[in-house]
Amino acid sequence: MKKLWIPTPKREVLVNVTAAIEAALGELGLAEGVLHVYSPHTTAGLVVQEGADPMVAEDLLTRLAELVPRGHPGYRHLEGNADAHIKTALVGNALLLPVAGGRLVLGTWQQVFLAEFDGPRRRQLWLTPLPAA
Repeated sequence: MKKLWIPTPKREVLVNVTAAIEAALGELGLAEGVLHVYSPHTTAGLVVQEGADPMVAEDLLTRLAELVPRGHPGYRHLEGNADAHIKTALVGNALLLPVAGGRLVLGTWQQVFLAEFDGPRRRQLWLTPLPAA
């Protein structure tokens, strides 16, 4: 397993981590198989989404903010980040990504993003290779 440290610049942001993950594939020795990517955080998740148009990320964050607003008076969690926990539960905190030829196998526009909902922080991603049988 390899751990990556990813800095996030603001409270809510999608940080493209595709290149960092692909760079780690060589260190992990994974040329063919599946890569398990895990975020060990309760207020930051992972998502595969379009990476060509940054407005997609903004739209996603905007709609999540509408669905799960910050500071809603009905939240009982007292740390002020209940919305971040709920958003992470919605997007999830783990991905299984196919690998072939030492690269992630993604669709034409797809990229991998760390979804930060309670930053800025320094987040970890845990990468576990699952070689082809």
